[in-house]
Amino acid sequence: MSTEMANTDPEGIDGVRMTWNAWPHTKVEASKCVIPIAASISPIRPHPHIPNNPYAPLRCKTCSAVLNPFCRVDFSALIWICPFCFQRNHFPHHYSGISETNVPAELYPQYTTIEYALAQDNNHALSQPVYVFVLDTCMIQEELRFAKLAVQQALEFLPENALVGFISFGTQVQVYELGYADISKVYVFQGSKEMSRDHVLDQLGLLGGGRRVGGGPAQGFQKGTGQGASGFHNSGAARFLLPASEGAYVIHSRLEELGIDQWPIAPGNRSLRCTGVALSVASGLLGACLPGTGARIVALVGGPCTEGHGSIVSQDLSDPVRSHKDLDKDAAAYFRNAVQFYEELSKQMVSQGHVLDLFASALDQVGVAEMKVLIERTGGLVVLSESFGHSVFKESFRRVFENGEESLGLAYNGILEMNCSKDIKIHGIIGPCSSLEKKGASVASTSVGQGNTTAWKLCGLDKDTCLTVLFDVSSSDKPDHSGNSNPQLYIQTLTSYQSVDGQSKLRATTISRRWIESSAVSEELLHGFDQETAAVVMARLTSYKMETEETFDATRWLDRNLIRLCSRFGDYRKDDPSSFALNSSFSLFPQFMFNLRRSPFVQVFNNSPDETAYFRMMLNRESITNATVMIQPSLISYSFNSLPSPTLLDVASISADRILLLDSYFHVVIFHGLTIAQWRNMGYQDQPEHQAFAQLLEAPREDAELIIKDRFPVPRLVVCDQHGSQARFLLAKLNPSASYNTEVGLGMDVIFTDDVNLQVFFEHLQRLAVQSS
Repeated sequence: MSTEMANTDPEGIDGVRMTWNAWPHTKVEASKCVIPIAASISPIRPHPHIPNNPYAPLRCKTCSAVLNPFCRVDFSALIWICPFCFQRNHFPHHYSGISETNVPAELYPQYTTIEYALAQDNNHALSQPVYVFVLDTCMIQEELRFAKLAVQQALEFLPENALVGFISFGTQVQVYELGYADISKVYVFQGSKEMSRDHVLDQLGLLGGGRRVGGGPAQGFQKGTGQGASGFHNSGAARFLLPASEGAYVIHSRLEELGIDQWPIAPGNRSLRCTGVALSVASGLLGACLPGTGARIVALVGGPCTEGHGSIVSQDLSDPVRSHKDLDKDAAAYFRNAVQFYEELSKQMVSQGHVLDLFASALDQVGVAEMKVLIERTGGLVVLSESFGHSVFKESFRRVFENGEESLGLAYNGILEMNCSKDIKIHGIIGPCSSLEKKGASVASTSVGQGNTTAWKLCGLDKDTCLTVLFDVSSSDKPDHSGNSNPQLYIQTLTSYQSVDGQSKLRATTISRRWIESSAVSEELLHGFDQETAAVVMARLTSYKMETEETFDATRWLDRNLIRLCSRFGDYRKDDPSSFALNSSFSLFPQFMFNLRRSPFVQVFNNSPDETAYFRMMLNRESITNATVMIQPSLISYSFNSLPSPTLLDVASISADRILLLDSYFHVVIFHGLTIAQWRNMGYQDQPEHQAFAQLLEAPREDAELIIKDRFPVPRLVVCDQHGSQARFLLAKLNPSASYNTEVGLGMDVIFTDDVNLQVFFEHLQRLAVQSS
C-alpha cells in the first residue's frame, strides 16, 4: 500500500482505529489516561488488499481463535501456538507441505485481515435477500403518491431472486397475499387489539406447518432449489412472499389500487395509525416463514402512532407530541410503554435474525425515539426527512436497493466474536448490534452498551457499519518480572455474515499493539493517541450516558475530562496559564470537545426527541471520519485569488467576496458572500467575459455533489446567501468569535448568542489545567 493511501486511509486493511495505540499495563495507569481505551471496528469494510481464502479457517481447539500472522509456528513438528491462550495446535494433513519458505496466506505478516468463504448449507434457496415493505396509508394523497412511487422504483432495482412481501396499515393492518395474482386477497388485523404472535400466524394460516396452503403460486421455488426450498414452499409462506420477478408485478397492481386510509377522523383529531401493530405483524410473518435468514422489514411511516401498541401520543390534536422537557420530567405518558413494546419486539426480531429499516417522513414526530432500540439492536437503517417527496428520502431510499459501486454493501445475519490477550476485558459495544450473552474470561465486571458478552449478533450490517468496543485493562498492579510477559497484546475479531448474493463468509482481523510499563508519560503513549477516534468515543459515551443516567450533566462531564487530560499531558509551569502547550497529538482535541458541547448530540434544546435519537443513531454507526464531521463540520472557502482551501469554522471566515461550503454530515451548505450573490443575481456568470466567475460558482456545487454521492443518508443540500434566512444553517455551526457582546469590525457578520467562543473556552481551559491543586 502506498504511503499516500496509508495517509488518507487511517483504518488501513484492518478497519480498526484505537483511542490509544500503546496501552498502559495496569488499571491505575489506564485510569490516568482519562480517555477510555477503546477501538472502533468496521467489521466488513471493503479493502482492495484483503485476500479471500476459498476454504474454512483453522481454529484453536481451546479458544476458537483463528490462525493468524502472530502465531508462533514450529514447521518441523507442524504445530502452531495460539497467541491468546498459548494452546499448541497441530496443523491438519492438508497443511503438510508448509515450510519456512512456503507459508499459507494466513501467516503472511501483511495479511492481518483475511476473508474465508464458508461452505453453503443446503438451504441455498433461502439465502436470497428478503424484503417486506410496510407502508403507512394515513397520509395526504400527495405524500402517499410519493411513497408508492418509491416502493415501485425499489422493486425494479431488486435482484429477480429476492423475495418480496407487502403490508399496508392505517387504523388497521392489511397483509397482502401475493400468491394469487388474479384475486386481491387481504388479511386485516385490528390496530387497537392486543394480539399474540400465535394469533397472527393462526389468522394467516401459518401455524403448525401451514395447514391452508394456497394452490399454484410461486412455482419458481420448486425447480432445483434443494430441500430448504420445498420446505419453504410447503410452509404456506409462498403465499405472502414471492420472488421479485413475479412479486413486483403483483405489488405494483396492489399499490395502484391502494388509497389513503378511509377511517373517519373526527375534527381536531389525529389519524388513527397503528405503526407498532403493523411492525409486530410483519415480524411475526417473517418469523413463521423464514426464521434465521437475512430479511428486512422496510417501513415507510408518515406520522405518529396513535393506536394500539407503540402509541406515542393521543388522538386529540390539542395534546402535543412529547418533547425533551416532557421526557426529563417523566411527563410523557406513552413513552415508557412504547419503548418497552419495541424492546420486546427487538428481542423477537434479533432471535429471528431480521432487520427493521425505518424511513420516517413527516413534519411532526413519528416515534423514532421509541423505535431507536428496535432499529439499533437489529442493525437497521434509518432516514428522517420532512416529506416522501424530498430528495433526502428519495435518493436515500433508492440507494438501499441499488447495485454496484453506489450501493451500501448490505449484509445479513452477522455474528461478531472477539478474542483478547489475557489481561484485556471487554466492557461492551456501543453501536448497532445485540449482545449474545456469551460469557468468557474476557468479559469485564461492568458493562457499557451491549455488554456481558464476547459475541454479538449483527442482524443487518453494511460496508460502513462501525462499532465502538470499550476495553478494561485487568492486570494486577504488580509488573511481571518473571521474563514471561509479552510486550505485545493481541485482539482478534471474527465476523461471520451473509453477503447479498447469498455467500457465507467469515472475516478474521487480528491486531497487535504494545504494552507500556512506565508510569511516566512516555513518547510512545503520546504519539499513540488518536484524537479523532478519542473525540468520537467521547461523543458516543456522552450520548449513551445522557440516555441511561438520569442526573448526568454532559457539559460538566466533558469539561472535567478535558481539564484532566490537559493537566496530565500538557507542558506547563504550575499556575502559569501562558506557559501552557499541548503536544501535536493532542492539539485538535480541545477544539473537538468545544464543538461536541455545542453539537446536537449534547444540546437537545432546539431538537425534538426524534431528531436527537436519529442523530445519535447515526453517530453510533458511522466511521470515525464521518462521525468527526458530525461533531466538527468542515468548511471550505472558494475565492478568485486562491484555490479552494479549508478555512476556520469561525464567523470571521465569512466574507462578501467568498463562497463557503459547509459539510456538517446531515446538511451540505453552499453559502454565497454578499458581493458574489449580487453579481450572480445580475447574471454576470452568463456573460462570456466573466468565465472565471461562472467557474467560481460551479466549483462548490461540484464538490457538494461529490460529498452527497458517497453519503447515506443523503444529506440535505442548502444553497443560501449572506444575510438570507437559510444562512442560519451555516451560522449555527460557526464559532461565535464575533457576537453581540464582543467588539466587531465594520461589515463583519455577528452571531446572536450567549455561547462562549473558542478563544474564551481555551483561556478557561488553560487556567484550570495548570492549577496546582
